[in-house]
Amino acid sequence: MSIIVSSDSTCDLSPELIRQFDIRIIPLYIVKGDKAYKDTLEIRPEDIFEWVDGGKGVCSTSAVNTADYIDFFSSLRRECDSVIHFTISSEMSVCYANACLAAEEVGGVYVVDSRNLSTGIGNLVLDAAAMVQEGRLDAKEIYDIIVGETALVESSFIIDKLDYLAKGGRCSSVAAFGANLLNLKPCIEVVDGKMSVGKKYRGSFEKVLLQYVKDRLKGREDIDPRRIFITYAKGVSRQTADRVEEAVRSLVPFTSVYHTYAGCTISNHCGPVCLGILFFRK
Repeated sequence: MSIIVSSDSTCDLSPELIRQFDIRIIPLYIVKGDKAYKDTLEIRPEDIFEWVDGGKGVCSTSAVNTADYIDFFSSLRRECDSVIHFTISSEMSVCYANACLAAEEVGGVYVVDSRNLSTGIGNLVLDAAAMVQEGRLDAKEIYDIIVGETALVESSFIIDKLDYLAKGGRCSSVAAFGANLLNLKPCIEVVDGKMSVGKKYRGSFEKVLLQYVKDRLKGREDIDPRRIFITYAKGVSRQTADRVEEAVRSLVPFTSVYHTYAGCTISNHCGPVCLGILFFRK
């Protein structure tokens, strides 16, 4: 029985991983000015930063609508017996609700509410794709396993400045000004499918990142060492990300450490300088 794994563009997987595991992607929309653009296909994070930094206002994100999902799922079903599709957390978007409506219309589609974002979703997608490649389980069995895994994903990011969150109305301009003045770097965590503010760090971005990695990984026995993502926005240098990888590897012997760029959805809210580590707990 043939199965295709698909995801919304919010999974932030690299083109190499998407090709390796034959993952199909449907884009969300980024609204810039009065026009909506398809994430990654028609707009990149750099375009968002240029628009905002140019004083032209903020961009917003828009969910995949039910009609788009119906077209997408119908096309995939012509290639396979079943589809396992992943969406950004239902607490953050109506993508899941729209995908479920489309799945009922098309049939043979299992929709997973990732309860996560970015490569928190990507971790789940890769597990499903690996199970499909093994060929031992049917779509419903894989779906049931993955739904159980959603509570085991640990996702967090460090944001350098709160400017983009303030411009997008997700925090007050006063709070952003105060945080920037005090050189505070908040840790944004995904808890119960929602974003929340965790520890607030103080200092340079690189110094904070190393402390953040230590706080998330050191001395823990509940971490699944199979895979970790280091996901960052385009304003973070590869040199900085490599230092983070060194710190990660010194604390936990992960089998695979993947570097990926934050896509338009994360970048639109967090800005050009943010970095997160995303992994499974046991």
